[in-house]
Amino acid sequence: MRNTVFRKLMSDEFGQVRAEMVARDHVLSALGGRTPDQALEAGLPPKAIWLAVCEAFDVPEHRR
Repeated sequence: MRNTVFRKLMSDEFGQVRAEMVARDHVLSALGGRTPDQALEAGLPPKAIWLAVCEAFDVPEHRR
């Protein structure tokens, strides 16, 4: 998964503004205590970050 696909999935799920806030501000233990943006900067795969966000926000399986 590319970063652009990750951003689109985030925007589709949460709306543009909330997606940006979640990516910037929401710290996830599954990402080593990082926000999604920090995890991307650290080189974690976008797909793993997306799945961590999905788990944290109970995104239904069919939208993952």
